[in-house]
Amino acid sequence: MAGSTGGGAGRARLLAELSTVSRRYMASYALFNQAVADRLGLHPTDLQCLNLLTLEAEPVTTGRVAELTGLTTGSATRLVDRLERAGYVERRRDAADRRRVLVATVPERIAEFGRLWEGLAGDWSTLFDDLDDTELATVVGHMRRTVEFTGRQVARLRDRPRNTP
Repeated sequence: MAGSTGGGAGRARLLAELSTVSRRYMASYALFNQAVADRLGLHPTDLQCLNLLTLEAEPVTTGRVAELTGLTTGSATRLVDRLERAGYVERRRDAADRRRVLVATVPERIAEFGRLWEGLAGDWSTLFDDLDDTELATVVGHMRRTVEFTGRQVARLRDRPRNTP
């Protein structure tokens, strides 16, 4: 497939199929995310925030939570409040600057979250067993571009007045 960028009916069919499959993929992931969130007693956005926090190397400010999620700082504060009440995060004073408050994940609760995730996902890497390294790199590249594109779309949507297309 690499290098095949020509037009034609075959490409148009693939793009149409990609559109359909992408919509099914996004819907299935959203429904999966809702089911996991329900199981943990969290809102789906809170679950994904928790997921993003586990990818951060260090505790973060609520402002960083807002950046990660695309939420306003007020909404991010309420999200952190909910995660704190649920026991998944705690607020700590920054040792270097006592005026700053950091949001840190609670390791025991994150381990619980991880066990649930692993139990559901199983060995997800087997989904890619039939791909060679070049194909796998293509999937990784696509996912990176999708994350960047989606971030830009979220920002566009949040910047628009309500009820405008």
